[in-house]
Amino acid sequence: MTVDSSAARKPRRSAAGKAGTTGSKTGTTGSKTGTAGNASGATGTKRTTRAAAKTSAEPQLVQLLTPEGKRVKNAEYDAYVAGVTPEDLRGLYRDMVLTRRFDAEATALQRQGELGLWASLLGQEAAQIGSGRALRDDDYVFPTYREHGVAWCRGVDPTNLLGMFRGVNNGGWDPNSNNFHLYTIVIGSQALHATGYAMGITKDGADSAVIAYFGDGASSQGDVAESFTFSAVYNAPVVFFCQNNQWAISEPTEKQSRVPLYQRAQGFGFPGVRVDGNDVLACLAVTKWALERARSGEGPTLVEAYTYRMGAHTTSDDPSRYRGDDERAAWEAKDPILRLRRYLETSNHADDGFFAELEAESETLGRRVREAVRAMPDPDHFAIFENVYADGHALVDEERAQFAAYQASFADAAEGGR
Repeated sequence: MTVDSSAARKPRRSAAGKAGTTGSKTGTTGSKTGTAGNASGATGTKRTTRAAAKTSAEPQLVQLLTPEGKRVKNAEYDAYVAGVTPEDLRGLYRDMVLTRRFDAEATALQRQGELGLWASLLGQEAAQIGSGRALRDDDYVFPTYREHGVAWCRGVDPTNLLGMFRGVNNGGWDPNSNNFHLYTIVIGSQALHATGYAMGITKDGADSAVIAYFGDGASSQGDVAESFTFSAVYNAPVVFFCQNNQWAISEPTEKQSRVPLYQRAQGFGFPGVRVDGNDVLACLAVTKWALERARSGEGPTLVEAYTYRMGAHTTSDDPSRYRGDDERAAWEAKDPILRLRRYLETSNHADDGFFAELEAESETLGRRVREAVRAMPDPDHFAIFENVYADGHALVDEERAQFAAYQASFADAAEGGR
């Protein structure tokens, strides 16, 4: 099913409407010529033309599962989920529930002072689990700092994600063990890393693919535009997966682009598609399609997962300062987990026993996460000076000595106070 995505959320500013007119410039120009001969009707014709142009330019949304949990057909993408069994559906539901439980626990740990910061994925579970389960083991993932669900799909222990946010390491896993790169804090830079890696895959003659995750805010970064250029020119096997959660911290999407984000791909010469980011089946199908294109030598694809960030950008953010509760309430009705649960129940693919067991499993996960975080050893204070230069450096030695003296001053002060 392809539905009009304007039903998801009305534009907050008139720029969104202008975007539709800009995208249909040809049609508007053609009407303008005819209007010139009838000055008395110019205003009415102009308004009608703009309205028609806006309607024709409205972005389409790939959807296989409605917010009410109804399965709908899609001739283009149904084949990519044709083999999904009831067991697979329960697995997708389990993935989303446990990912949300882990995320909630991490948020609570930050509020309790156990983590310095946390970037929640609340509301984006379907986009991440759907795309993550579309990957093969030999595909490679380049995440941002919010892809906790994708990490789960790649077999990264959730507790390993927390070390960086606790300040005890720079990432607690070996990227090559799971083909899942370390979290990237610099906005958009991972898109370039993914493109370079994908170009290397082509030179190696492998048939695997690469996926780069980023948000709507990162889509405005020059690094992402450069990635689009290089991947298109070199026909790199990479999927750019943009989770458009509507807000780049406090900036709405319409302040960043005059056209829907997926349409940006057209200017670089490769396809783009917008998928319902709260529909795990649609995300699974569209990502499979894009990955197969990449592996078969057809080059890059831009997937825009149209979703919503339910919580704050990070735990240092206060979203109530820039968006209303009514907006969140409207998106809560499209909750990705509730949507799949409704489908499981109405299709008799899961019973009360399944949901009860999963609830108990989620509590066990939360307890394990709490215990693991509090048991993390403090890092060696001097480790920061290691591996800066292969053969050492006089300036680093001087800085190490200064830091050692600084650390010793605390011991001296404690000794003097006895």
